[in-house]
Amino acid sequence: MGRPLHAMLVPFPITCFVGALLTDITYVMSANIQWANFSVWLITAGLVMGGLAALTGIIDYSGDRQVRAQRSATPHMLLNLAAWVLELFNAFVHSRDGWTSVVPAGITLSAISVVLLAVSAWLGHTLVYRNGVGVAK
Repeated sequence: MGRPLHAMLVPFPITCFVGALLTDITYVMSANIQWANFSVWLITAGLVMGGLAALTGIIDYSGDRQVRAQRSATPHMLLNLAAWVLELFNAFVHSRDGWTSVVPAGITLSAISVVLLAVSAWLGHTLVYRNGVGVAK
């Protein structure tokens, strides 16, 4: 329909997963369990919205040969999927009780996911602004 759905959905999981890392860090510094609860809520929201973003991205990727022809398209997709799967495991880690819900595995998974998303965002930027993917011509 001429609207880049993937690009409109992607900011939601990114914001949620970065927010989960920040609330994990805050929990480690304060030991207030509510921060761990915030992390679980953010991870869950990020997984839901990330699933929708992944669905629209896979449709774009599989439906357009020009998208698949871009060198950064496949790594972009794989990094996003890897971050989503890590956050799925992270949701299970965060479902534990107390300190072990975040330290050390939860905060580590959150940090790795944010790094993967940062690299993927750079690749997505390359796709849109250098290669014109998803831009009306």
